[in-house]
Amino acid sequence: MMLQVPVPPVPPTPPFDPNLIFMNDSGPPVGIILVALVLTAAVIILWPIMRAFGRRLEGRGEAAQPALRAAVDQLHERLGEVDAMQVRLSELEERLDFAERLLSQTHEPGRIKP
Repeated sequence: MMLQVPVPPVPPTPPFDPNLIFMNDSGPPVGIILVALVLTAAVIILWPIMRAFGRRLEGRGEAAQPALRAAVDQLHERLGEVDAMQVRLSELEERLDFAERLLSQTHEPGRIKP
């Protein structure tokens, strides 16, 4: 006599466990490879930025751009000229104020000679 046993249901698949990524028995741990790749990418991307920052701190970055240095020197000269013009303008304003006060004074008609 043969008994027929019903087919058992398929068990549900377990949810994804992120810890299984790091527990790989077939080779090197995936976590170490990921960390190494991220560090390599960061070094490749940040290396030129850090070199430029280092040059800037040492002062060599300014010597590499003479056109920029010339433009800054020209702006300093013009700033000196503007300062001189500002002093001259303040003197002219004082003279103008004096002339206006002199002209606005009321003169007695008897004191002015014809």
